[in-house]
Amino acid sequence: MSLPTLGALQPLPVREHLDLLAAPVAAALADWAHVDEVAVTAIDPALADTAALSAAYDLPMTTGANCVVVSGKRAGEERVAACVVRADTRADVNGFVKRTLDVRKCSFLPMERATEESGMEHGGITPAGLPGAWRVLVDARVAGIEVAVLGSGLRRSKLLVPGHLVAALPGAEQVDDLALAP
Repeated sequence: MSLPTLGALQPLPVREHLDLLAAPVAAALADWAHVDEVAVTAIDPALADTAALSAAYDLPMTTGANCVVVSGKRAGEERVAACVVRADTRADVNGFVKRTLDVRKCSFLPMERATEESGMEHGGITPAGLPGAWRVLVDARVAGIEVAVLGSGLRRSKLLVPGHLVAALPGAEQVDDLALAP
């Protein structure tokens, strides 16, 4: 099976380069049925943010899949979700996500808390390996990306995942209308 490739990024087999992943991501992918269809690529950590990465590696914004973490409360119970949307869109936090979590108000989880609880670095949070109590919502448009660029849990690398497999990641739910058009 060949590894996914994209632009100037150098794909490496995930199974052989777990050191390029945050520990929870490596644990989630190590025994995943599709691990051999996923690549990891080392990058300059200064280029971890989507726009910088796209410019430096000549990647269209439509190849990026961003993961944002949000939370809300209902009857004193906190509900957290990671939302994965194409980089050229944004998550409908105040509409779709709020209704899906059934909360009165949704807010972005503070970055310090998101990184601490996920075990991942800022700029590298990804849908693989997140805490089990968090919902992982993947916009259906992500499935249409031939090769999606996702975080690896670390700023110094990225995952290359066929879009149709993003919603197949452990714990992920594919949903329609998660993202707002650009």
